[in-house]
Amino acid sequence: MSTVQATAEELRPLAVELLGSPAPPQDPYPKYHQLRDAAPMYRDEELGIWFLTRYADCSEALRDPRLGRAPEDVESQLNGGVRRQRRRQRPSMLFLNPPEHTRQRKLVNRGFTPRRVESMRPHVAELTDECLDRIAEQGEADIMDLLAFPLPVAVIGELVGVPRAEQAQFRDVAQDLTARLDPIQSDEKVDRAEVAADFFREYFLDLISKRRAEPQDDLTSLLVQAEESGDVLDEDEIISVTILLFAAGFETTTNLIGSGLLALLRNPGELQRLRDDRSLLPSAVEEMLRYESPVQVNGRYALADTEIGGHPIRAGESVVTFLGAGNRDPEQFPDPDRFDVGRDHGAALSFGGGIHYCLGAALARLEAQVVFDRLLDRFATLELLEQPTFRPSVTLRGVEELRVRCEPA
Repeated sequence: MSTVQATAEELRPLAVELLGSPAPPQDPYPKYHQLRDAAPMYRDEELGIWFLTRYADCSEALRDPRLGRAPEDVESQLNGGVRRQRRRQRPSMLFLNPPEHTRQRKLVNRGFTPRRVESMRPHVAELTDECLDRIAEQGEADIMDLLAFPLPVAVIGELVGVPRAEQAQFRDVAQDLTARLDPIQSDEKVDRAEVAADFFREYFLDLISKRRAEPQDDLTSLLVQAEESGDVLDEDEIISVTILLFAAGFETTTNLIGSGLLALLRNPGELQRLRDDRSLLPSAVEEMLRYESPVQVNGRYALADTEIGGHPIRAGESVVTFLGAGNRDPEQFPDPDRFDVGRDHGAALSFGGGIHYCLGAALARLEAQVVFDRLLDRFATLELLEQPTFRPSVTLRGVEELRVRCEPA
């Protein structure tokens, strides 16, 4: 397919609405289809940004080593303006290129080996049952409040070293922090993100100090010990890595659980299908990731000239991959707007790709599989009480509340 430039006046408002609107659409998928149908690779000449909406193009871009993270002085430009954010701490691994990214990821990988992740399954089940006990007591509950948030934060909290008693305080502050992932933000959001960043920094600075004095069996201790043994992370790097692992470790999994349950409730036939055949759990979780990707947008910057989908990308140009659009691409996923717990058409783009592929992907999958297995065992009836509202975020997609009536089996 060729790049469409003749209809730039029509395409720019659509791309900007999807990427930089302060009130993104509650249902972005029709607009993704519209943009893909008109221009699957749309280049905005004024902004110098490529917008990708096809699965194959997004996948190729995410894996191309010539497309990396933009230098700090390169800012996203939309609506003719530039939005700069103050940086008070070292950029996290999420925004680094090799070799800095390589050495940090190598250390952190030790905490997410397949064996270690799988060994957590029984404990994740125990934590899930604790959450389900509280839901059963109430009968009607906000699933986000009693399950989708407390479970992932407990799991990643134990991995990183954040005590259970201190985890609840991070829910709102993490949402403020991750809001800075959106390309365009209001002054209020930027200010709240800065306050949240300071809160996280002070908290993990204190936690690192405690782990130096008394190491534990957690990732923070592992990173501190690596530093002290002459390895590659200094204190600022340890802070940025631990913040990334902790915040990203529960924020996206929270959205996966909430949006996944919502998809099941809106598709009762598929809910019953999964209830009857638990061997579908792995494919059901993959379908949840595809159908409502917790991460909708991922950006890259051309470090050198390259080519995507047969189109030349020049060094210095930005590339926006709409993961939510790629996950609804009919060329990859037939009948893409249908929720199908048995779908088998390849992996979704939700965890990214290439060297920045989500470090906690296996853990998120495990948590979701355990949650939906135990949830269906525990409750004979799950009824959606009111239609939820999705958070006003371009990058991270998840519901604010999910009120459900649950009748025990």
